[in-house]
Amino acid sequence: MPPSIATRTGDDGTTSLLYGRRVPKNHPQIEAVGSLDEFNAALGLARATSAGTAQKPVLASIQQDLVALMGEIACAEADLARHAASKFVKIGEAELARIDAAVAAIEAKQLKFDDWATPGASQHAAALDLARTAARRAERRLVALPGRFSARDAMAIGTPGYTAMLAVMALERAGITPGRGPARFGVFSCVVATG
Repeated sequence: MPPSIATRTGDDGTTSLLYGRRVPKNHPQIEAVGSLDEFNAALGLARATSAGTAQKPVLASIQQDLVALMGEIACAEADLARHAASKFVKIGEAELARIDAAVAAIEAKQLKFDDWATPGASQHAAALDLARTAARRAERRLVALPGRFSARDAMAIGTPGYTAMLAVMALERAGITPGRGPARFGVFSCVVATG
């Protein structure tokens, strides 16, 4: 019989970081990893509802980046050198440059929107909005990590870039084009401007 995934090792209110160090389930690193996992799941929903769009591979690549980021965040400070030397995929300058390029390509479309909006223009646009809000929560959790990430570091990881990209993807999916706005659905300019 295969081993059960229910180990019961967390019944005492603790869980393991990468490499086995135990921490409380409400530890800031666990909160950050959980928020990134929620973001990843929301992106999965957006990808699943993106039939016939060019967004599917973009969303899949973000999901892969998030898995690498979760591994790094789930690593105790004392194990960072071990993680750096491991074969685990890591987020580097190339991944950040890819995110920046995707945001720049979307911004180049000069979509017009200048008002608050209500998510839900379509199932896919709503899924993108859900992912955008999950990205913002993940960013807040990363900034809250003691001694690990400054606000600038969290920004460099790209969650604000993700929120901007997802916001404009939702606008596009809602039918907003450079000559057609303001929107009353999808997302809006303050999200793109502030990330």
